[in-house]
Amino acid sequence: MKGIILAGGTGSRLFPNTIAVSKQLLPIYDKPLIYYPLSVLMLAEIREILIISTEKDLPHYQQLLQDGSSLGLSLHYAAQKTPRGLADAFLVGEDFISQDSVCLVLGDNVFYGQNLSLLLQNAKKNIENGGAAVFGCMVRDPREFGVVEFDEQNRVISIEEKPRCPKSNYAVPGLYLYDNQVVRIAKQVQPSARGEIEITSVNNEYRKNGRLTVTLMGRGISWLDTGSPKGMHKASGFVKTVQEMQGFYIACIEEIAWRKGFISTEQLRRLGEQLSMTDYGKYILSIAEEGVK
Repeated sequence: MKGIILAGGTGSRLFPNTIAVSKQLLPIYDKPLIYYPLSVLMLAEIREILIISTEKDLPHYQQLLQDGSSLGLSLHYAAQKTPRGLADAFLVGEDFISQDSVCLVLGDNVFYGQNLSLLLQNAKKNIENGGAAVFGCMVRDPREFGVVEFDEQNRVISIEEKPRCPKSNYAVPGLYLYDNQVVRIAKQVQPSARGEIEITSVNNEYRKNGRLTVTLMGRGISWLDTGSPKGMHKASGFVKTVQEMQGFYIACIEEIAWRKGFISTEQLRRLGEQLSMTDYGKYILSIAEEGVK
C-alpha cells in the first residue's frame, strides 16, 4: 500500500497566517503540522508516500522532508495546480499509485491514540481483497464534514457531504483507504455544486457496491481538525498537555521510524544530534540512549 498526504489549498480560513506559508508547515506546538499526518502513514507501515501541494509550496516541503531516506521512507512530490476537491488527489497521484492500493490522509488532520496503529493495520486488512475503508468519529456538530448514517444493524445507509441537517453525529475524518479501483472511480465523479471532486462521492460509489467498511473510532482515539485558528490552538494545547503529562512525544516521526524498524539506533542518534539544541532533539537522543523498542 502507498500513501498520499494532501497538503494543497490556500488555507484561507487561516489568513493572514497562510498568505505566505502553507498551512501544513505551520507549527502544532513543537513540530510542523505535516508531521502529524505523516506519522499516521508511518504507523500504518506505509513507506512510499506522495505529498501533494501547490507549485509554490512544494519546494518548502522538499526542504523540510527531502527524499525521506533518513527516515527509511521514499517520499515523492506532486503539484496540484488548482484545488479541485479531495478526490482529485487520486488523479494527481495516478502514476504514483500505479497498481497499488492507497491510503489518503489530509494534511491538516491530527490523530492520536494508543490503539491507532492497530486500527490502521485492521483497516488495511479490510481491503486486502478489495474495497474501501473509512472511519466514523463522534462529534458535536458534524455539519462541516462528511456524515455517516447507520441502520439498526450498524450498516452504512448513506454518507452526506456537509449536510445542513445531519442524520447522525458521526463525521468521516480525513483518513481513507482504497483498493486500486479508486483512480477509475475518481475519474468518473462529476464535480459537485461547489465545483469539487468530492471524496464523499467516491465513498458512496464503494457503498453502493457493498464494498465500503466504516470503523468507528472509540474514546481512545482523538481526532483534531486544524482548519481554523481555534483548531490550530486547540491541537497545540492538546499535544503540549499529552507530552508533558506522559513524557512521550506525539508524531515524533524519527522515533516512529526507529520503532517500526525503518532506521537503526545509530541513524536515530544522528537525527537527534541535528536537533540537539531543542527539546525535540533531546527527546530523540534520550530514546536512542535507551535503545529499547
